Amino acid sequence: MKCIETGWISSEGPFVAQFESEFAKYVGREYGIALSNGTAALEVAIKALDIKQGDEVILPTFSIISCAGAVFKSGAYPVLVDCEPSTWNMNLDEVEAKITPQTKAILVVHTYGLPVDMERVQNIADRHNLRIIEDAAEMHGQEIRGRRCGSFGDLSVFSFYPNKHITTGEGGMVVTNCPKLARRCAQARDLFFAPPRRFVHEELGWNYRMTNMQAAIGVAQLENIENAIRKKRKIGLYYHESLKDISSIEIPRQRTDFSDNIYWVFGIILGGKYSFDASFAISELEKRGVGTRPFFWCVHEQPVFRKMGFYKNEHYPVAENMARRGFYLPSGLGLKPEEQEYVCGQVKSFFRAS
Repeated sequence: MKCIETGWISSEGPFVAQFESEFAKYVGREYGIALSNGTAALEVAIKALDIKQGDEVILPTFSIISCAGAVFKSGAYPVLVDCEPSTWNMNLDEVEAKITPQTKAILVVHTYGLPVDMERVQNIADRHNLRIIEDAAEMHGQEIRGRRCGSFGDLSVFSFYPNKHITTGEGGMVVTNCPKLARRCAQARDLFFAPPRRFVHEELGWNYRMTNMQAAIGVAQLENIENAIRKKRKIGLYYHESLKDISSIEIPRQRTDFSDNIYWVFGIILGGKYSFDASFAISELEKRGVGTRPFFWCVHEQPVFRKMGFYKNEHYPVAENMARRGFYLPSGLGLKPEEQEYVCGQVKSFFRAS
């Protein structure tokens, strides 16, 4: 309301700097650069690291298309790896095997609730002199061995889309400890305006600025982040206890030896017992009044990249199975206990009848 009352609703308002500072501090970083969305944060991070044509960036095939898209837009090439079946995260054994002289960076994507082992990623990067971009879009408040996701690597990126623990409607953030990289990100999001003449540009950037209105919402949301995390974990644990005895489905692990699941979403993967795929389960549950969502589709199977001639003979069986047989249940922060109880009853009834 203060933002509206003062009239400072554009990117020039003071809440942008406040949100950047407070969010960076929360994550454990020195600098925050607020942006218009999470995809913009990825593109700006890649630009800041000078990743360009001829370079390779290793990332998981099981991720939202924004990750590979941002690499392609830079002129670099996304080299893909499969997932670990137990955590649904990128397989770090394959990362090491895919490194070539052209590899410039590893783009780590923490997936659905459990994070990647960043200590191991850092060891790989150090041995091969690689940069690290940490995509923590789904991991607001998650920790690895007591250290917050978003505090690892050269740069980390976040999204503030409505389904995240902190939302600004649309919005994103790059965080880093490097003042040079922070400056590059801030310039890239603002068309590389620079003195002495504002409208004389040495480089091409973007108008990816966050508005003061979005940032004001973000400041308020950050005040409530611990409550959001507690509710997400409560929702996830309730699903886990209610559905753990359905032996023919796979549900998320509760923890690894370095992190507890934050349950950004609660996923289900159909077991081999079922001849149908996730789209059928989604359709049938919708008939029962339960709205669900499909998992990501694999990067190497995206039609847009196949049309470009990429990934035609590549196969990643774990990710392909997840994409075809995985979906997730309602877990928004507005979910009421009686609604979750209804969802569990309908899910169990569906699988008993299947």
